[in-house]
Amino acid sequence: MSVFTGAGVAIVTPFHQDGSINFEEFGKLIEFQIANNTDAIIVMGTTGEAATLTHEEHLEAIKYCVEKVNGRIPVVAGTGSNCTETSIYLSTEAEKYGADGLLLVSPYYNKATQNGLYEHFKRTADAVKIPCILYNVPGRTGCNIAPETVVRLCNDVENIVGVKEASGNIGQVAKLFALADGKVDVYSGNDDQIVPLLSLGGKGVISVLSNVAPQETHDICQLYFDGKVEESAKLQLRAIELCDALFCEVNPIPVKKAVSMLGFEAGPLRLPLTEIEPAHAEVLKKAMINFGLEVK
Repeated sequence: MSVFTGAGVAIVTPFHQDGSINFEEFGKLIEFQIANNTDAIIVMGTTGEAATLTHEEHLEAIKYCVEKVNGRIPVVAGTGSNCTETSIYLSTEAEKYGADGLLLVSPYYNKATQNGLYEHFKRTADAVKIPCILYNVPGRTGCNIAPETVVRLCNDVENIVGVKEASGNIGQVAKLFALADGKVDVYSGNDDQIVPLLSLGGKGVISVLSNVAPQETHDICQLYFDGKVEESAKLQLRAIELCDALFCEVNPIPVKKAVSMLGFEAGPLRLPLTEIEPAHAEVLKKAMINFGLEVK
């Protein structure tokens, strides 16, 4: 019941200068991704600034993305919340719109217990039939989904199929693989750790890097799957400078600037996120050029 294999882009949401969603530019970004072999589009995640969109905007963006993609590649909708009822609402609506899967972030701020996390995810997944991927990013949520909890959920709930692991803790990830016995699809949530996760049995990555280098991020995964591990690792290492630059400020501040540098109209960020500092923008520009990207 895997949703996808390879590199899925955690796509940015372009805005007009008045802060409204720029759907025309969003369509261009989606087409750019598909043309450059992205394996899936993850809409309304952290990188898409979902936290500052209204529920109506959130769902409108999901609906637009599903319709624009039109079945060419899988669309995974970010529908997680720190309120279980809200997560259920967004998830059931995304399913109605035709999303191929859901990405469910761990409840932020509440800092639920492992039993609370289990109930939250189970109730959300039980409300839909499409596959669900958990999203563990304790650096942003203040809440870690323990490997035991991930495995328990994947064993107990048929349509909870995997996890985006962004803890950065390779030891924890290795423990997850050891406990999972092949029953959990694990995606890297860190672009600088794609190959390490693939080496443990990962399915791919849900990527910020893919916003500006979709073909190369796809290739890191595909080369690995094709048995060309050394080539995959070389490409991963070549991308490290750019990966670091894309996180020189909190995501998605740098990546929206990077997308603009490619010539797209990514537009402003919504407060409390602010525009990238000029010195960081220069670091980002240099890293993009060094990686071989054409900067405008």
